[in-house]
Amino acid sequence: MNLSFFDQFMSPSLLGIPLIALAIITPWLMFPTPTHRWLNNRLMTLQSWFINQFTSQLMQPINLGGHKWAMLLTALMLFLISMNLLGLLPYTFTHTTQLSLNMAFALPLWLTTVLIGMFNQPTIALSHLLPEGTPTPLIPILIIIETISLFIRPLALGVRLTANLTAGHLLMQLIATAAFTLTNMMPTVALLTSTILLMLTILEVAVAMIQAYVFILLLSLYLQEN
Repeated sequence: MNLSFFDQFMSPSLLGIPLIALAIITPWLMFPTPTHRWLNNRLMTLQSWFINQFTSQLMQPINLGGHKWAMLLTALMLFLISMNLLGLLPYTFTHTTQLSLNMAFALPLWLTTVLIGMFNQPTIALSHLLPEGTPTPLIPILIIIETISLFIRPLALGVRLTANLTAGHLLMQLIATAAFTLTNMMPTVALLTSTILLMLTILEVAVAMIQAYVFILLLSLYLQEN
């Protein structure tokens, strides 16, 4: 039974072919393509308003040099939200619960922000390793601690997204299994458990969107720092 709970996090395959590539492409197919019409439909208008609001809020604290990242961060935000929400549907595979996929996003983007800081303003980038006014005996220790925290950032990005989604899906499956088991023995308790499951599902929808936003927000903060 314990192993079956984790089967939902296994990459599905058809005829021995992994379907994770198809699952990654699917969110992009859900967004309507832009047209040359003067007036768009309500879905296109709502989508454009959401993208504009998110991009302006994300790029507001960053200087003009960092605005080149607007399209990349916005596209990644939409991609993560789509994958997280699609994973809540029945008989689907949540590929953002795979640490390898999340690290493939976090590590290159974090490394790019660090390299940009090193090339454009190396003095300011290195000054983050040693706060101003640090006592002389603590200088070596603080440099080591700040260096370790710098290299932990991409791991924290990937693990945070993976852990939150994995924990939510496991909790939903545990409660759903308990509700199904108690249906014949204690219908009242099963109904109460199903109500809790419904509330948890609504919470997971919010968590799926919030975790994607936090992932992009932290990347923007790393970019702003460099």
